[in-house]
Amino acid sequence: MSEKQNPEEFYKKLEAQLYDTATWPSEYLYKFIVKSDVQKIAEIEALFNNMGAVINTIESKNGKYTSVSINVLMRDPKAVIAKYKEVAENVEGVISL
Repeated sequence: MSEKQNPEEFYKKLEAQLYDTATWPSEYLYKFIVKSDVQKIAEIEALFNNMGAVINTIESKNGKYTSVSINVLMRDPKAVIAKYKEVAENVEGVISL
């Protein structure tokens, strides 16, 4: 999402794209970047707890940041977007890709 883009417009466009490109329910791959902090990574993982998510983390070359990839079955695009918003609201400094 660009800095100039309204978050609600971005999510509305994403929702339309998700409806056009997949049959729901469908597996969805979330990608987040956070500073390499065990607490922040745990906060993200906790938000996907009990969802059957497969979570992988990769630390950057210099160890400053960690990429968190989460593959999980989602019921529809609205649920995908709700989870993005939940992560953004609960994990300070997270970057959603």
